[in-house]
Amino acid sequence: MFESLIGLVAIIALFVIISRQQSRIGLIERELGALRSLVLSGVVPPVDKPSEQMAANGKADSAPMAAAAADIASPAVSEPVTQALATETEAPAGEAVSGPWSAGEAPKAAEPVEPVAAPKVPGKPDIETALGTRWAVWVGGIALALGGLFLIRYTIEAGIFGPGVRLTMAGVLGLVLVAGGEFIRRTGFKVPVQGVAGAYIPAILTAAGAFILFGTIYAAHGIYGFIGPALAFTLLGAIGVATIAAALVHGQALAGIGLVGAMVTPVLIASQAPNPWALFGYLAIVLATTAVIARMRDWKALMAAAFFGTGIWTILYMADAPGANLSAILFIDAVTLAVLAFVWLGRHRDENTSAFDWSSIVPGLFVAFSALGLSVDPAFAAAGYALPGAVILAAMVAVALYRPLALPLLYAAGLATVMIYLGIIPPTSIVSDFSAGALGVDGLPVATSNALTLRIGIALGLVFIGAGLWAARKFAASPSLRSASWAASGVIVPLVILLALWFTFGNLDRDFVYAAVAALLVVVFAGGGEWIARAEEPSLKGGVAVSFALIGAALAGLLMLHMAFNSGWTTILLGAAAIVPALATRWRSYPVFGWISVGAVIAVLGRVAFDPTIVGAEFLSTTPVFNWLLPGYGVPALAFGFAAWQLARTTNGRPRLAMEAAAALFALLAVAMLVRHAMHGGVIDTGPMTLAEQAIYTLIAVGAGAILVAIDMRSPSSVLRYGSMAAGVVSVALIVIRHFGVLNPLFTDESTGRIPVFNLLFLAYLLPAAAAGVLALYVRGKRPKWYSAMLALVAALLAFAYATLSVRRLFKGEFIGLWSGLGQVETYTYSALWLVIGVALLTAGVWLKSQVLRIASAALIAIAVVKVFLFDMSELEGVLRALSFIGLGAVLIGIGLFYQRLLTRAAREKIAVVEQ
Repeated sequence: MFESLIGLVAIIALFVIISRQQSRIGLIERELGALRSLVLSGVVPPVDKPSEQMAANGKADSAPMAAAAADIASPAVSEPVTQALATETEAPAGEAVSGPWSAGEAPKAAEPVEPVAAPKVPGKPDIETALGTRWAVWVGGIALALGGLFLIRYTIEAGIFGPGVRLTMAGVLGLVLVAGGEFIRRTGFKVPVQGVAGAYIPAILTAAGAFILFGTIYAAHGIYGFIGPALAFTLLGAIGVATIAAALVHGQALAGIGLVGAMVTPVLIASQAPNPWALFGYLAIVLATTAVIARMRDWKALMAAAFFGTGIWTILYMADAPGANLSAILFIDAVTLAVLAFVWLGRHRDENTSAFDWSSIVPGLFVAFSALGLSVDPAFAAAGYALPGAVILAAMVAVALYRPLALPLLYAAGLATVMIYLGIIPPTSIVSDFSAGALGVDGLPVATSNALTLRIGIALGLVFIGAGLWAARKFAASPSLRSASWAASGVIVPLVILLALWFTFGNLDRDFVYAAVAALLVVVFAGGGEWIARAEEPSLKGGVAVSFALIGAALAGLLMLHMAFNSGWTTILLGAAAIVPALATRWRSYPVFGWISVGAVIAVLGRVAFDPTIVGAEFLSTTPVFNWLLPGYGVPALAFGFAAWQLARTTNGRPRLAMEAAAALFALLAVAMLVRHAMHGGVIDTGPMTLAEQAIYTLIAVGAGAILVAIDMRSPSSVLRYGSMAAGVVSVALIVIRHFGVLNPLFTDESTGRIPVFNLLFLAYLLPAAAAGVLALYVRGKRPKWYSAMLALVAALLAFAYATLSVRRLFKGEFIGLWSGLGQVETYTYSALWLVIGVALLTAGVWLKSQVLRIASAALIAIAVVKVFLFDMSELEGVLRALSFIGLGAVLIGIGLFYQRLLTRAAREKIAVVEQ
């Protein structure tokens, strides 16, 4: 297979040679065409001095070679010849030329050349260029490397030389390839074709030589046993480091090859008694060497790969947790952080160009993971390694503070700390099993939930608070991501630690010690936010970092209330706390203040959703109105209303609208909960809902809609406008679904009461009908036409339902379920009643100029007509049938006369207006 590959490479190379010879045949014709184009355009191509020097030195054929190179790179006829000539303007002969990845790779002409005004055609490398300049070189390098291995294989199979001679020959071949690459580089090698820097021949020869040397050393140790593990380890490491160093002149690809070889060396060399200090000392040397070279060339990918390899070796070593050496782990973590801080990020970069260096993500992840393992892995935790793990996390924060571009270290350290302290909260402990390579959630508390964990948590919290607030102020005028990240870490991590310690070591019912700590954090975060704001540009603008600090103060206050008070007072004080940020807008117009008030609304909603009784069902008094429900819902409603009023006079905006909506919502909830409490004997979370209770909720919803409309008329607000309409739509939905459907006494056979007039039907149908009708009249011209029409229609339907059900109650008594049947007189009464109601609706529609009521009248009369002709004709007998048809006819004739007179009067008024 390999022999076929080499034959294929030879065929491709032969094809390239033939193609180039054919291209040179038409070279003169193409040059003449290009010169003719320049002459016709009136431009004379300049002559560079280096070309004259080369001609004087006897290199007369360099011009045709340059033209040929230009012809291969871009065969377009219109390409200026001066580009090919400019390609030859390089350093003087004999001077060493660096590779294409070096700092001085850009060739410079001896003298500036005026641009030639010739048409430019973008040149795209053709198949000839690809074959001759890239593929041939790449495949050739692979062939050389494989050739060395084939040589060893052939000598083994043929038995020509002994193992020592074969390995010597392979080593010599590798050294020859390395020397050949260096010789070609020093003799002024360069690629005169654009886009083929990846086929840099010296680098490929060096890579092939390094590959053969790696194989030779490994064979000498692993196959033949000529050298011991110590010498083999040293030689392989030296080859890897030397290959990385050679990348300074040969490019990043060669450095990658050397790094891979250096990282796999410990795998290739087996030892009966592995020494962790030898491993990590070797990795430290490789990492430092790679960092120096990568920093000189700014090779971020190479640096990230070196950090990745070192991190993988650290985690693999920690997998053997019982036998792991803590000092070795701390050593390699310290070396990693030191290389990052003092080598890779050692020089002062332009930190304004980016918020962080993405290569530092890799060491941040691995170092943080090792610290996490020391803190939560059962084997390490039992050995008392939590404190060294915390030291590593603090060191990561220090490096991120010292080198602003190492910001990912802050993210990693904060995430690891959060995971550690969330893991001490039973029963959701986070544990790791390095022997299985897993990190998961267990149901058992971690062994480190002790006094040491408490002290470490306090220390780490102080580290994050101090570093976070100080760095946020320092970078307040820098990119917002940097200052915001520090402020967020200085707030989130301490709050998580405090919460975890409270859950683990504190009293969940009431703990004044932890409440005092939370109150102290409120002061620290609020003061820190003001301190950061004064360093902003412009100052006191309330940017993202300030917002994080103030949100942290609000969250700390939330924790303080939960720690210091019972559930009832916590809900009330949370609602009242919404006033504080609203009042703060009088002194500082930070946008975050309004959203903190909205956050208080969300917190109170969460509490009442969790416990709608405010203090628990067993502690809720049965006294109507004057119980915990009144302050539990009423105080937040008043506080939210005041906050909205205050925000409207300072910052305004969406938070003000949200607070208005919250005030209306809690006012409605307060009335609804008090009603339910009173109607269920002091119990609000059990028992089915009755029609009477639903009727009160419906009246509350309709009344809330009317109140919101009235307030909106005096103080216009989109929240009040759409909130009032939402209340109306909700009330209509409740009527349709519950009054007419689910809770209708026709279907439930619920008792309607013994009182003739003031009974359930009066409460559930007549009062809502009147309320909806009045609201429909009130919102005419103030709300969309469809909204008032909807309310008017529902009012008419409720009145119709009340009249119909009242007739049913008159005949059936207290219980009016459908299954009790219908009598003939009752059936006739419905027809007469519906006709009377239809006429009444028609009159009201004409008087109020309401088309909806007139349409409802027509619909009801049509229903009555259908009932008379289809139902009454078959069910009624004798005089009742006759009276039914007589009444219907009289009503219809009367309606016809009414409409004729109405239309006649309208026509006369129109004629009079025209005559005037």
